[in-house]
Amino acid sequence: MNYNELGIQAIQEENYEKAVELFTKAIEESPEEAIGYINFGNLLASMNENERAERFFQKAITLDEHAATAFYSLANLYYNTERFAEAAKLYEKAISNGIEGPDAYFMLGKSLEKEGQTKLSLPYLQRAYELAPSDTQIALTFSIALASMEMFEQAEPILKDIIAADAENADAHYNLGVLYAVSTSDTETALYHLKAAFTIQPTYDQARYVFDMISLRN
Repeated sequence: MNYNELGIQAIQEENYEKAVELFTKAIEESPEEAIGYINFGNLLASMNENERAERFFQKAITLDEHAATAFYSLANLYYNTERFAEAAKLYEKAISNGIEGPDAYFMLGKSLEKEGQTKLSLPYLQRAYELAPSDTQIALTFSIALASMEMFEQAEPILKDIIAADAENADAHYNLGVLYAVSTSDTETALYHLKAAFTIQPTYDQARYVFDMISLRN
């Protein structure tokens, strides 16, 4: 094993001081390789030492302008500190440099959504959903984005699929209830799902509020 592998093993064993020592040795041994800086940056980020972590990720990028994991890790750091516009650009770079899996697409979509650009977020959320259709968080986020753009016919089956897989998903019930309330005349089904939401989660005040509002109207 090399120092980077030993450092990752130390993190898994929650021996963070040892991980710091090992990643330091990895960088000293190969100062022109990005991986040591990326690993050290991830460790610092997990310890909420964001400014130091940022410097390590940026150093990795200067060493390797195609280091997809460096772009992705720095994007996560920016997202978690609400620097969403910067995060979105870096997720794009991570994807263009070959990072695999649904997470980068999902986080790019979320970053754009946080910036109020829901329409721009849809292709990325859709791609994440295509790659991981059984991931509840991805499916729910995508369906809510579709509904917010009044694409109700596309959102409805996704919400139904979530509930079919997890009948206790209060958020899916709430959003399906709202969808029926605003896009159909099926008040009974809307009320059913809204009631399910606050029955499953008694503190779901928004679901109860919408339920009461519809009930009074009818």
